[in-house]
Amino acid sequence: MASKLIRGTFILTLGTFISKFIGLFYVIPFYAIIGGEDAASLYQYGYVPYMIFISIATAGVPLAVSKFISKYNALEEYSVGRRLFRSGLVLMTITGFLSFLAMYEFAPFFAKLVITNKDQTYSVEDVATVIRAVSFALIIVPFMSIMRGFFQGHQSMGPSAVSQVVEQIARILFLLIGAYVVLHVLHGTIVSAISVATFAAFIGAVAGLLVLFWYYWKRKRHLNELLKQDRGEVNVSLFDMYKEIFVSAIPFVFVGIATSLYQLVDMVTFNRAMTAIGQAKAAVPAFGILNFSSQKLVIIPVSLATSFAMTLVPLVTESFVSGNMKRVNDQLNQTFQVLLYLTVPASLGISLLAEPFYTVFYEHSTLGTEILQTYAPVAILFALFQVTAGILQGINEQRFTVFSLLVGILLKLSLNIPLIKMFQTEGAIYATAIGYMVSIIINLVVIKAFTSYSYRVVFRRTVLILLFNLIMSICVIVAYHLLAHFLNPASKLQALIIIGICALVGASVYFYLSYRTKLIGKMFGKKATLLGKKLRISRGL
Repeated sequence: MASKLIRGTFILTLGTFISKFIGLFYVIPFYAIIGGEDAASLYQYGYVPYMIFISIATAGVPLAVSKFISKYNALEEYSVGRRLFRSGLVLMTITGFLSFLAMYEFAPFFAKLVITNKDQTYSVEDVATVIRAVSFALIIVPFMSIMRGFFQGHQSMGPSAVSQVVEQIARILFLLIGAYVVLHVLHGTIVSAISVATFAAFIGAVAGLLVLFWYYWKRKRHLNELLKQDRGEVNVSLFDMYKEIFVSAIPFVFVGIATSLYQLVDMVTFNRAMTAIGQAKAAVPAFGILNFSSQKLVIIPVSLATSFAMTLVPLVTESFVSGNMKRVNDQLNQTFQVLLYLTVPASLGISLLAEPFYTVFYEHSTLGTEILQTYAPVAILFALFQVTAGILQGINEQRFTVFSLLVGILLKLSLNIPLIKMFQTEGAIYATAIGYMVSIIINLVVIKAFTSYSYRVVFRRTVLILLFNLIMSICVIVAYHLLAHFLNPASKLQALIIIGICALVGASVYFYLSYRTKLIGKMFGKKATLLGKKLRISRGL
């Protein structure tokens, strides 16, 4: 059973990683096709409302359904889960279609929130067209999500993983080919090209759903055999089922759309604030860099660190429920240390090498470099919020996650315009950082209150990690300036070489310091220490 769980988790994690990997690197050809930050802004104007609507349409139900089905399957009450699945398909079809109608009809309203000045690059009609193009995906995605939840509830992660990858591949192929054909073959407008690119979400969803239908058809006989083994001793009404589901699902929704909510605040206020200080024309490309180009790069260290640290959260749950608070403290220590150990150097690395990073992924841009340089360290806060929210879920205090997120969003909303007026694009980043920081502090206080957790060890290790990062940063800066005499960071190939050499220098220094102080062994165990020793011997250090 344990090996099956590990295998299933690995398959789903691998599918998610491949999907995110593809979703990161498609921006390189896409950016080249659409030709710059202005078009990227238009793309983001459509996608931010879509992410909000898709979260409302699904309401975290698929994940909760998978847990519900798994719970009753363990009791051999298979008919309960099947009844929930069938009603869930109907419910998700209705909510998906209603969400589509709402987003389609209110597209001009959302567009007017963004476009506040005639001097801006795009009109209200342009933005409304893009929002309407992406809204069609809402018809399919909730239905598809409930099917993924059904398979996961049966401890079958393969269908979800494969459908995620197929969905992403189909979406990106349609997005890239469609945008290219519209612009470079049919010589259409950039609005038409971006509309096709956002409509790709619908095409991807159809492809992912077809994969799930195939798996369901293939496994239908086995699923029906399970129904014949149903004990029939439990009778749960649909009302009670959905009451339990929605209560547990709501916190997941808020955590899942945290980034989208912050982006929505930027979307509504950014152009307005920039227009107020006479920067209406500069607002569109700056927004594209902030919420599309830089965002894609900033998420890299967040994905790497949280995927590792979040595997420790279920262990925290088990220890907390059993009342073993010493083990909870040890696991929290490990979670926070691993998170900071991985996220801090990755975020600082992107910040220090912002110029070559931006050049490799997009183009050489002074504004892009400045924004990415400021934005990259905020990834540490993104990762900390996700993990602290996960821990609160593990100790069954997820209500405070909703509270802390709302406080952070309100701070972002109140500070965004004044900070943008003071610091322009960087002001939006500062407002985001303040909002997340306050949310994290609230989460940390709640964790301490309910687990009696002491931050003393984490504080000491954090100081050590920051010291190592300072030394690493100095080495990277020196290496970067030496390489800049021979290589041009404005050239994609040469920028890639700079990143590779500087990353190797930084990683070597960081790993060596961690090994010499035995920090790596304290966090990752004896195997990591032995690995470091072998590497050290093989290199003759």
